[in-house]
Amino acid sequence: MKVFMSIDIEGINGICCWDETEADTSRYNEFKQELQREVNAACRGAIEAGATEILIKDAHDSARNLSILDLPKEAKLLRGWEGTPCSMMAGLDESFDAVMFVGYHSASRSSGNSLSHTMNGNIFHVKINGEIASEFTINSLYASYLNVPVAFLSGDLNLTQLVKKVNNNIEVVASKEGLHGAVISKHPLVTCEEIKKGVKESLQKDLKNNLVPLPKEFDIEITYKRHNDAFNASFFPGCKLIASDTISFHTDNYYDALVMFKFCL
Repeated sequence: MKVFMSIDIEGINGICCWDETEADTSRYNEFKQELQREVNAACRGAIEAGATEILIKDAHDSARNLSILDLPKEAKLLRGWEGTPCSMMAGLDESFDAVMFVGYHSASRSSGNSLSHTMNGNIFHVKINGEIASEFTINSLYASYLNVPVAFLSGDLNLTQLVKKVNNNIEVVASKEGLHGAVISKHPLVTCEEIKKGVKESLQKDLKNNLVPLPKEFDIEITYKRHNDAFNASFFPGCKLIASDTISFHTDNYYDALVMFKFCL
């Protein structure tokens, strides 16, 4: 079994402030270690379920957060940014049997995580077919574009609840509960145990019903915090400035949407 894992940090146990996500701050190392523990727990669950290859895309900030020496030998680590439209899903292709997400977080404008955002802090929101999109939304749709099922996600409680509404077959673990500017978490070792168990159970199931529904068309709106960012993005082919701070984009090919996101997010 060949498994792909995309990891982020804003959805891990206990993390609640931006300085805990940034490598040049004193608190970062504490949560870097927690991220490593949760990723390792997911790897152990996958291996017990029969995974023989796990490709991990480090997808937070610099994409240099994990230590490969602390990963199991079955894992491969993709560090840094390749520069493709696949972004946080770089390395995924049709040969994989399943996708997992670890450390994911709620979308921008959500009170479900004190660190809620979508792709970067310059975006007020991204909407796909009228719904505010999270990074899970963007990345799980790419998995469906490649016909690879989503088996598992860990992240804040609000996100896990939304994921179950998208596809109830996806196994989820809530690593914390967001309370506006604060979070409440279980003991990290409990979270890791739940992640290991959840991953193992998810990969032992028949995943034929685990594809996230892929729309036939995509009406996308991006609203920026700075109106000049919207004006600049409106010059990307196919984009239209529909308000001083908002652009629109329409396509029936999701990869075209990812290309637009690469230059406009």
